[in-house]
Amino acid sequence: MIDLLSDTVTLPTQEMRQAMFVAEVGDAGYDEDPTLNRLEALAAEMLGKEDAAFLSSGCQGNLAALLAHCPRGHEVIVGDRSDLYDFEAGSVSVVGGLVLHPVPTEADGRLSLDNLRSAIRDKSDYQCAPPGVIVLENPHCQRGGRVLPASYIKEVRELADEHGLPLHLDGARIFNAAIASTKPPAEIAEAFDSIMFSLSKGLAAPFGSMVCGPRPFIDRVKRYRKLLGGGLRQAGFMASAGIVALETMVDRLVEDHRRAKLLAEEIGDIPGIRLESPVIDTNMVFFRLERDGLSVPNFLVALSQRDVRMGTLREGVVRAVLHYLISDDDVDATANAIRSVLQAEPR
Repeated sequence: MIDLLSDTVTLPTQEMRQAMFVAEVGDAGYDEDPTLNRLEALAAEMLGKEDAAFLSSGCQGNLAALLAHCPRGHEVIVGDRSDLYDFEAGSVSVVGGLVLHPVPTEADGRLSLDNLRSAIRDKSDYQCAPPGVIVLENPHCQRGGRVLPASYIKEVRELADEHGLPLHLDGARIFNAAIASTKPPAEIAEAFDSIMFSLSKGLAAPFGSMVCGPRPFIDRVKRYRKLLGGGLRQAGFMASAGIVALETMVDRLVEDHRRAKLLAEEIGDIPGIRLESPVIDTNMVFFRLERDGLSVPNFLVALSQRDVRMGTLREGVVRAVLHYLISDDDVDATANAIRSVLQAEPR
């Protein structure tokens, strides 16, 4: 099966498995796990921040970061097509007591400055939940993996400063953004007070996400990590795979991006396929079906019968995500499978 459902389907490399087997561990609850400490120091260094915390997932990482930024009852200003708003089980509100304030998401993943400005309520108005934090997503998952321009991030940073608000980045795939923009990840992260990134997507570790920021902030994140059930003991077994991911899997992401562009080129001219965007920034390809009588669910079933798996994040749109387990031959086979489905007689 050529599995393009997500880059979360990646399996740990042999080097990761070996590192986990021989990892030096201790009790992380007492800060005595040397491998975990090394991972957190490495993540902080790569993102240009003072400290970092290892958490079980991106959902837990975002939640702990937002709780560390603002008290209960404050607003989290976020895109209406962000993963934080759509796919994190409402945890920010259910567990954190924070109010999600959605802002329309543009086609390239941006939240317009005018809409952001309108979303920032007057802190002195006791009738409204006060603004607490602004959240951006980069690359933007539901907008085809698009990368936010540095000039735009700078403008949002200035707006946040104008209103005294922290700026958090859901950077689950920040290393994809760095590769796509040919910038060091620390340069992208510089404008943000805090960053969450995932180890278990394109980097292929089996577990975990990181939150990076100033040390006092990370101290608060670690307290919320414990509160949320994320306190681990011999965490070095999992942290060791994260170290290998950061040291060996970042530079090769360029291959995933190249193959995503190749897939888009190969399927873009197939009758009945319309690419959502002509621009492929990272490792995702989104497209729509334009053949009468063929629904997305039926298309996905027919594709799976040809040993290709894809998925959908919103109605009418198919998503393919490239990762290290996919080869050039797999891309060719995927394009042929799509062509076969579109050419088949409707039932």
